[in-house]
Amino acid sequence: MQYTINMTNTKISATKFSLAIYIPAALLMYCMTKYLIPYLSRVTGQETILFWFIVGGLGIFTPLIITGVLVLRSEGYGFTGKTWHERLRFRKISKRDLLWSILGLIFVGIASGLVMKGMEYFIGSFDHSPSFMVFEPLSKGRYWLLLVWLPYWILNIMGEEFLWRGVMLPRQEFAFGKYTWLVHGFGWGLFHVAFGWHLLVTLIPLIFIQSYIVQKTRNSWVGVIMHGGLNGPSFIAICFGLI
Repeated sequence: MQYTINMTNTKISATKFSLAIYIPAALLMYCMTKYLIPYLSRVTGQETILFWFIVGGLGIFTPLIITGVLVLRSEGYGFTGKTWHERLRFRKISKRDLLWSILGLIFVGIASGLVMKGMEYFIGSFDHSPSFMVFEPLSKGRYWLLLVWLPYWILNIMGEEFLWRGVMLPRQEFAFGKYTWLVHGFGWGLFHVAFGWHLLVTLIPLIFIQSYIVQKTRNSWVGVIMHGGLNGPSFIAICFGLI
């Protein structure tokens, strides 16, 4: 596969490119969650989680997809099946890929639980959910929120996995080699700074373990399985008061 990357000072160029994506994305996330979502909730009287679904899906994750498409076009790639499979590495899932995905989810679950217990030990009990994500379990008259959540969830998972694992990770590997998952994980964490440090710390296992496994398997669908497999069921569990 040929990448249109400047071969002079490759690591420096790759770092600049990565920051040029991560920093604006993080600022977009911060502005949307810090200002727009609270404003919309305040003027409409609707709970903030509704506007997280709407603003997050259309105002944050859709722009990630657009950014990814623009990067691909700058590299000279059209949006073809070959691009999808070879450049973006959305390939057929093998038994090995599926096993890595399942083991990764288990490991992330255990590690995240240990991180949370450790934080509770040192700082006491805390609510790791940012204010714009806080909501009560669904009750009669509020189940319609699931209909808003579903398209948001698809845009969330595919928007991030398309740009971060599909577009960014292979390009970063060209410069950083076997240590790419560390650089990549740091950038993915930077994107989530707006979530607050409590949640960000609990996300560390997912951020780095998933980055490592996707790099190892070289299959972006592994990221979709891990990200979606953690994000979706946990939200449903919260919706029905199971956790």
